[in-house]
Amino acid sequence: MTMSGYSQSEPLARTAPIEANVRKGAKPASQSHRLPSDGIIDRRSPLQFSFDGKTMTGFAGDTLASALVANGVKLVGRSFKYHRPRGIVTAGSEEPSALVEMRTGARREPNTRATTQELYDGLIANSQNRWPSLRRDLMSINQLFAPIFVAGFYYKTFMWPARFWEAIYEPMIRRAAGLGNSAELPDPDHYDKAWAHCDALVVGAGPAGLSAALAAGRAGSRVILVEEDSLIGGRLLSDGGEIDGLDAREWLRRATRELVSLPNVRIMTRTALFGVYDGGTYAALERVSDNVAMPDRHQVRQRIWRIVAKRSVVTAGAIERPIVFSGNDRPGVMMASAVRTYVNRFAALPGKRVALFTNNDDGWRTVETIERAGAHVVAVIDPRHEVPVQYQRLVDTYDLRVLAGVVSDVKGGVDGVRSILVTNDKNGLTQRIDTDCLAVSGGWNPNVGLSCFHRGKPIWREDIAAFVPGNAPKGMATAGAANGELSLGACLRDGHSAGARAAAECGAAGKPGEASKADDEAYSITPLWHVKGKGKAFVDFQHDVTASDVTLAQREGFESVEHLKRYTTLGMATDQGKTSNINGLAIMAEASGRTIPETGTTIYRPPYAPVAIGAFAGHYRDENFHATRLTPSHHWAAKQGTVFVDTGLWKRAQWYPRAGEKDWLESVTREVLAVRNGVGFCDVSTLGKVDVRGADAGTFLDRVYINAFSSLAVGKARYGLMLREDGIVMDDGTTSRLAEDHYFLTTTTAKAGPVMQHLEFCRQVLFPELDVQLTSATDQWAQFSIAGPNTRKLLQALVDPSEDLTNEGFPFMGVREVKLRGGVTARLFRISFSGEMAFEISVPARYGAAMAENLMIAGKPYGVTPYGTEALGVMRIEKGHVAGPELNGTTTADDLGLGKMMSKKKDFIGRVMAGREALTAPSRQVVVGIKPVDRARRLRSGAHVIPKGAIPGPQTDQGYVTSVCFSPVLDQWIGLGLVERGRERTGEIVGIHDPLRSEDYEAEICSPIFYDPEGVRQRG
Repeated sequence: MTMSGYSQSEPLARTAPIEANVRKGAKPASQSHRLPSDGIIDRRSPLQFSFDGKTMTGFAGDTLASALVANGVKLVGRSFKYHRPRGIVTAGSEEPSALVEMRTGARREPNTRATTQELYDGLIANSQNRWPSLRRDLMSINQLFAPIFVAGFYYKTFMWPARFWEAIYEPMIRRAAGLGNSAELPDPDHYDKAWAHCDALVVGAGPAGLSAALAAGRAGSRVILVEEDSLIGGRLLSDGGEIDGLDAREWLRRATRELVSLPNVRIMTRTALFGVYDGGTYAALERVSDNVAMPDRHQVRQRIWRIVAKRSVVTAGAIERPIVFSGNDRPGVMMASAVRTYVNRFAALPGKRVALFTNNDDGWRTVETIERAGAHVVAVIDPRHEVPVQYQRLVDTYDLRVLAGVVSDVKGGVDGVRSILVTNDKNGLTQRIDTDCLAVSGGWNPNVGLSCFHRGKPIWREDIAAFVPGNAPKGMATAGAANGELSLGACLRDGHSAGARAAAECGAAGKPGEASKADDEAYSITPLWHVKGKGKAFVDFQHDVTASDVTLAQREGFESVEHLKRYTTLGMATDQGKTSNINGLAIMAEASGRTIPETGTTIYRPPYAPVAIGAFAGHYRDENFHATRLTPSHHWAAKQGTVFVDTGLWKRAQWYPRAGEKDWLESVTREVLAVRNGVGFCDVSTLGKVDVRGADAGTFLDRVYINAFSSLAVGKARYGLMLREDGIVMDDGTTSRLAEDHYFLTTTTAKAGPVMQHLEFCRQVLFPELDVQLTSATDQWAQFSIAGPNTRKLLQALVDPSEDLTNEGFPFMGVREVKLRGGVTARLFRISFSGEMAFEISVPARYGAAMAENLMIAGKPYGVTPYGTEALGVMRIEKGHVAGPELNGTTTADDLGLGKMMSKKKDFIGRVMAGREALTAPSRQVVVGIKPVDRARRLRSGAHVIPKGAIPGPQTDQGYVTSVCFSPVLDQWIGLGLVERGRERTGEIVGIHDPLRSEDYEAEICSPIFYDPEGVRQRG
């Protein structure tokens, strides 16, 4: 019998070693358990690696696990809860115990399965979850407290005394939690995302998968064959067999050559399918460079594929399951199929005196593998009391000792298994057998995970004592061992049939050819889930869940499989219960008096195998985390040594440091004073800009703003406030009327997109009868705010001499087009966000950099200073202008002090809801100014406002500080805040509580307008 192994693969270039990489020769001295010949390894390519600081050798083609086996290493880790010694259990991605920490420094990665990590020269691996060393782990003292650490212990302990929780219990638990240590430095590697499309996606390149790919490929379908191993072949690589009269490996070479020759077939090795999604979309992780110490230059480490397929054939094989008995977690207890894999594929001998414990026919094939490798099978323990007919010859040939009964205990420690106790289940007699390796086979579980990702329910089959796929996702078929076909001949036929059917459903007209032929090995099983005994019998090796934990959960009422999972953590480790779930369900079924199908299974969810967060992110990290938008003057600003800040997608100038300035505050203070006393300019191109045209443009704006715009005169601008439908402020900005049917409005930088979306919704859905057109113009215009007493002098050097910029010729809130001295037409707005006499000049974006340069030239006689967003923020706080921290999605127009702007002569969005009782309550938090009583005290945003002398807490919290700055004009820290009944409390001294910094001090509530409250300066 052979199983198709899901996820065993490698790129096409690596299929060649199957033909020629086996060379007989003497084994290196260090590889004490390496066979002198055979195996699919390249003995011409020795590799050096280290494990826990000890240098060892292996060969190309090894995994880390097989190399450790070849070097006689049994102990590879410690368990999560009890810190029990653990060894290698399997040979695939289902491995629950052999988790190691790979690499060092920035590339350090915990919880890597030694069974899937390919060996490379210079590989560095370390065991994890132990201290100070693997052999002498002091945390193994936890085994003495096993009666405490039962299922759900964290719900029952650490409850008293309450004050110990934060001081002792929580820190202790956090230190003990987790496996391994992640890197503390930025990941230096790169990751990628890619798309692929095909007619038929075949998942798993074992015998069934190869048959399916051949059939679909011959028929003319576009085929993608994904396999997680570095080699294709699945269990053929380990168990061999005869196909079409050829040795399995010869047939594998022939099948590989044919697939490679088909231009419509793509083989993707080292690629594990981990997700099934709607619309025939599948997700797969390609481990591009995990088989080398460091990716080549310009090469990624891993790549996530989104594969869109019309049909899929899942030939993911089956997973051999353990049997639950006392001591079944000892190093040296291994799955029987894994023993065969290490011997046949890797020429590594897990033990020299091997015992076999099996309840099914397939386990027996391990006997011949061990004996032919030169080791000895000391006993075969089979509870069925009869030797399978097809294996009777092995008993005679090798003079086997066959025992009817069960393994009731395993003796051993950090050096592995020393002996086992075998109990006759009829008479209860027990005997001890010395062994250094116990191969266990409890049967095979078809790999149903991928077929159940759309809430599919697997179906129980009594003949194989396992679940098989039920209602698979649309367009998916399962075949081979994944479909419950546990013989080589059946796998080949089933795979071929599924591949041919998928091709036909995709419209392929070619002939799929004939299915390859092989014998159908007999397979029978007598289910054995749990051997009851006194010691700890483990169900979930990774989370230390025992059989007694499962029965305890049942006694305490957690009989639902979903409750069982969460109460005991069964199946919640990184292996997702691949080797443990069925055994756990069986024990729960027995304890609750139900059958296994009645007990049911938990919900299957992706990912099927662990996926690094970096792979999900791909190139979208660091500076590529999102798209970057640059202002028109960005490159000019960069030459000035500007410090930039991310504002959404924009890179904005935050401040312009000069030589000799010791910190940002000194730079910002200089910029503010330069504007207040002279002139400065700031790039405000990031403000959202919307061009509004049409005969009904004014009516439209009346409906979306709280104040009127239809009455706005041409050539004038007006500040406007926009509400959501629930009456909460959405955004603010200025709107200018350029013609009778032409308006130009601005939004905040952060809300440019949402406001445009909102306006389009209003135009298309709410008011489709209006004649109005909207155009986003944010990127079309470069806009600069020029502010300060010398603003006019600077502008007069830029604009045509005929332009009148006096108060009479260009009054406050005026707007018009002007000619620049170079002939370019610009828009000039007499608006101010700084509180100074100011203009905003707008030119086509292509002139943005030139405008910045000309502002510097024209303003040089007046000491012109470019300023950034920090100085802009200081001046808006000094002037009491609200911004993002105050427009926080909870404030109303009245909260912001703008309630009088709400028109009573027209309707507008949010008008009715804004009148709700809760939104007009006198006790609401409103915008106020805040300044510390101690002028030297630094005010912090986020600090809470409480009554003077009150104890901080929810009952005394009356608001918080929203925005702060150091005011160079007032020479102290000031801020804006939202405070209950704030306007009534001007002059009141309140307490400021900053829990993050453990600061408490007093401050005065004052007017939010700190600077020029009469507005004389901005009106010039």
